[in-house]
This record gives sequence, structure tokens and C-alpha cells, in this order.
Amino acid sequence: MPILEKIALQTSLPAAAVTALVIVTLIIISYIAYKIVSVVAIKWANKLTKATKNDWDDSFNSHGVFKKVSMLVPIVIIYFCSTKLFPIDAPILMTILSVCKVSLALISTVILFSFLNAFNEIYSSYEVSSQTPIKSFIQVLKVAVFIVSAIFVISALINQSPWALIKAMGALTAVSMLVFKDSILGFVASIQLAGQKMISIGDWVEMPQYGADGDVIDISLNTIKIQNWDKTISNVPTYAFVSGTFKNWRGMAESDGRRIKRSFNLDVTSFKFCNSELLEKLSKVDILKEYLEGRNKEISDYNKGISQDSVVNGRRLTNVGTFRHYVKQYLRNHPQLNHDMTFLIRQLQPTEKGLPIEIYVFSAEKEWISYEDIQADIFDHILTVVPEFDLRLYQSPTGNDFRQFLSE
Repeated sequence: MPILEKIALQTSLPAAAVTALVIVTLIIISYIAYKIVSVVAIKWANKLTKATKNDWDDSFNSHGVFKKVSMLVPIVIIYFCSTKLFPIDAPILMTILSVCKVSLALISTVILFSFLNAFNEIYSSYEVSSQTPIKSFIQVLKVAVFIVSAIFVISALINQSPWALIKAMGALTAVSMLVFKDSILGFVASIQLAGQKMISIGDWVEMPQYGADGDVIDISLNTIKIQNWDKTISNVPTYAFVSGTFKNWRGMAESDGRRIKRSFNLDVTSFKFCNSELLEKLSKVDILKEYLEGRNKEISDYNKGISQDSVVNGRRLTNVGTFRHYVKQYLRNHPQLNHDMTFLIRQLQPTEKGLPIEIYVFSAEKEWISYEDIQADIFDHILTVVPEFDLRLYQSPTGNDFRQFLSE
């Protein structure tokens, strides 16, 4: 005979009053047990975190994993005591058991969420987390836990087996695929991004189609956050990094230099053969002395027996060729360039705007501000030294040009 029936027979109280009294007593006992266990759990957790040198227990404690586990105690007490107190076929027992099952599912979900958050925090403290973040996978697990919990809650409310409910949900698969389309695409993209190491926290990426140009600060299931250089935040769908195109500057950051690729145009009407006056002036330039001596001897030997009645005959030094060699030697001697990487000074296809001279070298300094300073210093010098070779930079006519023309 259930205990509740024995109490009702031994007292003169109505059955409803006895039931209410038992339920209130059971709730009070469960609450007291919860408070005792929670206090003990918190003290034990604090003592454990202080006694150990690792940080994982601190993360579990800060996320309240130990305290939330104690919330299971009153549910377990009420569940098992109810089966002893009430008749098996009593409606009140069915209601209490359903409430206990729903509470158990919800509390278990909260505990698992806290555990996953703590695990993600522990993992993020390691260096490998920047290369292979797991936040998106944690979010997928949370979604799975939520779905399982929802199934158990619904099955408890309708008093049906969870497996029967899962079979009945087969028809809703297509709807579920539509509802969770972004999450599914994000999950698949996260696997590809992590497996191929396409993107990591801290990478500088460019995605013009999304207005994103900056550092990756967060990778989640559905979005990747990018802090742009103007400090705005761009939220880009995770699957866009797989389905679309983007530029990752990680290779530059991991290399030994940052590329300088810039050109300027020389006015072709200023090109000429070097005369004795120009050669005498350029011979005073230290980094050109050896070059000029060697080239003059080479050209002199080549021109033996060749008529010098015309400058077209034989070989001659040109101001543009000498200037290009000067630029090459100047950059070779530059202490802030990486001379072990690609080093190229070249002419590009002449256009209506003159002859482009392209500088393609690598700065040893990769930090943005320092890199820009080095690049600016190099071109400040090169552009300023151009007239010393009797050359002119190409520049479209300006108002000042027209004023000079009219004044003449």
C-alpha cells in the first residue's frame, strides 16, 4: 500500500488535504537538500580550484557547472519519493513525474551548455585555438543538445516514448532542413575551414563583396566577425568563405617580408644618351662609380673600330638605364629591405603616360605603420632624385602648367 494511503487511513484529514500536505513537505525537503548540496558543492569547487594549479577547474567553476549539477538533487528526490508516496495509477503521480522529467531535461540542458562553454574557454586558452577554433562545433553540439532536450520535454508532456516521437518527426525532416539551413551550411563550412586551415582568429582577410577588410576576431557557426581597419565590425556568413572568394594575408604575416609593389612614370621625351657633362656629374655618386667605370670600359672596348660620327653607331649609356641601375643599387643598400626575397626593378609597357618603372621588393618590417614609412621614404628619395639624371616624371598638365605657358 502506498504511504499516502496509510497516512490517509491513520488520520481524519481529507485525501486532498493529505496530498497537498505531502507535496508541500516533499518540496520543502527537496529545497533543503538542494541548499545543502549546493553549499557543499560550491565550497568543494572553490577548494578544488585553489588547491590545483591548472585552470580547467577554474573555468568549470566560473561557469557554474558544479553548482548547476546540484539542481538535479531535488528533482531526483521528488521523482523517487513520489513513486513511493502515491499510487501508481494516481493522476497526481503522473503529473509530478511529467514535471520531474521536463525539469530534468531542462536542467540537464543548462548543465551541458555550461560544460560546453567552460570547455570552449579552456580550449581558447591554448595557442592552437587561434588556428583551429571550435566555437562553431560547440554551437552545433548545443543545437543537438537543445533538439534532444526538446524531444524529451515534448514526450514527457504528451506521455509518449521519445523514440516514438523521433519516428513521428521523420516527416518534418524537410521542414527542419529549411529552418536550420544556415546552421547546416555553417557547420559544413566550419569543417572545411578548420580542416584546410583556411582561416583563423587574428588573420587579416579581405572580402570586398561584404565590405570586410580587417582582422578576424570571432568564428562561430553562422557568422565570422571581422574588425575592419576603421574599427567597424563586419559579420560575414561562415559559408561565404567556402562558396565565395576572399584574400587571406596570413602568408604575408608568416613570411620574412611584406611586398612593396609600386610604379612611377618617366616622361619619354626626357630620355637621352649620357653626354660627358652628365657622366661627370653622375661619377660623383658613390654607388654609381663602379658601375660607370665598368660600363664605360665595356662600351669603349665594344666601340673600337666603329665610326663615332653618329651617336646611333655603337653603344652608349642612357640616362634612363643609368637611373634604373641607381635605383637598383640604392635599394640593394637599403637596410630595411629583405634582400633574400624577390628583388626586381623593371620597365613596364610604355603607355601614353610615359614609361612605367616598377619597384618590386620586400620590406623586412611587416607592421603596417612601419611598412608604410619605409615605402614612403624609398619613393620620397627616388622621385626626388629623378631630375639629377636629366629625367622628368610624367604628370598630366595642371593649372600651374597652363599659367606658365600663357605667361611666356
